[in-house]
Amino acid sequence: MGKDNQPKHRQAARDLRRRSAVRQPYERLLIVCEGEKTEPQYLREIQQTFRLATAHVQVLHSQFGTEPQQVLDYALTVFKQGDRERGLHPREFDRIIVVFDRDEHQTYHAALAQAAAQNGKLRNDNGVAVPVEAVASVPCFELWLLMHFEDVLAPLHRHETLDRLKAHLPGYEKGGGGHWQVTQARLGDATARAQRLAALTNAFDGTQPYTAMHELVSRLVHLKD
Repeated sequence: MGKDNQPKHRQAARDLRRRSAVRQPYERLLIVCEGEKTEPQYLREIQQTFRLATAHVQVLHSQFGTEPQQVLDYALTVFKQGDRERGLHPREFDRIIVVFDRDEHQTYHAALAQAAAQNGKLRNDNGVAVPVEAVASVPCFELWLLMHFEDVLAPLHRHETLDRLKAHLPGYEKGGGGHWQVTQARLGDATARAQRLAALTNAFDGTQPYTAMHELVSRLVHLKD
């Protein structure tokens, strides 16, 4: 190799050593959310609480749009191509997770089906098959927060969900922060309620109240275990 290439080579070696140094032996997650602020902030608060390094947990907002199919497409693109601006390398994650709501989205069921079809089909930079998980909420993310305070057994519109949540959290606003801090003490109650709903229905139904947020939160809380 010529002398002109040596500085770049040495820099690459230093980058590799630096990345290896900060990595610890726990799963690397790529999480892409439909929401621009609410869900990413909630998940980043958990990330900060449990000191999960960004080298292992990347929480992004979909840059392709908020339709579930766009969220999934963006996640797959970032996984395959990386993101130079964020310092993400192609295929450097062990699991891909997309977070979206049922709402009135036209591509909701298509995204669920494609996520299932892609599950285990991709390989990461270690040659290991990568799970692709869709974390859906019906009708919306606020259902998960609401279940920290009460049971929800019948279908409800996202506006009703928000109104009922505000009865428990009067200052709640979409896009705001601090939601993990004010709900974490009730995480056990919310998880039990979400598990009961999951025993009755699933994301593909799309009409009955449902959320898989308890699974994602549990994964983050126990990521270092």
